[in-house]
Amino acid sequence: MNTENIEKIRQELSAKGVKYCLGAYVDIHGIPKGKVVPLSHLEHMAHGSELYTGYALDGLGQEPNDDEIASVPDLNHIIQLPWQPEVAWMPADNTFKGEPYALNTRVALKNVLKQAEAMGFGFNLGIEAEVFVVAQNEDGELAIPNPDDKLVKPCYDARGFLHQFRWLDRMATAIDDLGWDLYSFDHEDANGQYEFDFMYADALTTCDRFIFLRLMAKEFAREEDLLATFMPKPFANKTGNGAHFNMSLYDLETGQNVFKCDPADDPHGLGLTDIGYHFIAGIIKHGRALCAAFAPTVNSYKRLVRQGDMPYFTWAPVFNSFGSNNRTNSVRVPMNGGRCESRNADGAVNPYLAATLALAAGLEGVREKLNPGAPQEDNLYELSEAERRDRGIEFLPRTLDEAVDAFQSDPLIAATLGESLKSEFIKYKREEWNSYHSQVSQWEIERYSHLF
Repeated sequence: MNTENIEKIRQELSAKGVKYCLGAYVDIHGIPKGKVVPLSHLEHMAHGSELYTGYALDGLGQEPNDDEIASVPDLNHIIQLPWQPEVAWMPADNTFKGEPYALNTRVALKNVLKQAEAMGFGFNLGIEAEVFVVAQNEDGELAIPNPDDKLVKPCYDARGFLHQFRWLDRMATAIDDLGWDLYSFDHEDANGQYEFDFMYADALTTCDRFIFLRLMAKEFAREEDLLATFMPKPFANKTGNGAHFNMSLYDLETGQNVFKCDPADDPHGLGLTDIGYHFIAGIIKHGRALCAAFAPTVNSYKRLVRQGDMPYFTWAPVFNSFGSNNRTNSVRVPMNGGRCESRNADGAVNPYLAATLALAAGLEGVREKLNPGAPQEDNLYELSEAERRDRGIEFLPRTLDEAVDAFQSDPLIAATLGESLKSEFIKYKREEWNSYHSQVSQWEIERYSHLF
């Protein structure tokens, strides 16, 4: 961006009361990092003035003796903080010696978006944001803020919604004021859990918004002396936090959704074109490897269970399969077609990384005209193991370790991310798994200390 355009942006921000610019890139986990400069130094920041020691952060692949990484803000995606309007948030990309840095997941997404463009496609993405708003006891234990909120099935509960109205109102107002077109929000399937649904956009924009939404939710909750958490499974006996990815391709020339057709023209009646089915087939082909990006923590796999410590099915997908409006598949085609939804993504997702790999897998399916087979319409939780095997339905990974194994062995991952970024992700996730298994949990103490 040239000096004249940067100065115009600076003047517009100044007129809105902005004093500082926060250029925020993300680490391997999708956690925003950055520096703040006074608005008067916006031009310097826009040309990469802010340098970072990559060794100080997770997943940037540097050693202490390496040259510094710079960050360059995307001035087309600026967000003025609703709760601190003196600050302008600017999603940023890392660069190294003036070139895009390959170990930055936002850069990786841009690279695959270029592959889609070469095929004549753009990539639209919508993310359904689920979040718990909880209290934290003195011992650190999480608790539902309202002690009377004890319904076994509190989904869509009006009282549960109204009990947290002040926080919900601040979130909804901010989302709408930011122009994201919030079209629905509700009390979700667990006590103290809520969902926000705002309009889909191009994948880069949606990923930027999801990163910002997690920060905003936490800030508004902190002001209420509460904690907003997107942790996949904060309570063993309650539904976990999903972040379902709703995906479609569109024609770059016409803007038309190339997944959508009249259900009467679809042999399966789902309202999906051949391109849409090919895309889904790519997702299924690489589904086990993609799971490591969609569900990237130890805790994620306590959500991806059929039932677990709950009185009813969890709704969480455990099968690498697709179907219509059937929520027991990991990929479904919602009513009216025109998109597919990957349901194993959870609240801990790094959206740039997951979107990068999902798009790469889908594009492979389109290029190779892969066939996903017939949609699964039964409650897959209730299939016998023999029935599941006969249909060729495989389980998604059941632990982070298993998911990382699949991630490591799938050739698509290195071809899409490069060996360096792939290796960084594997390194940190192996460390997370090993650290988890070195801990002695309260469950183990209660079960074994008096038994043996």
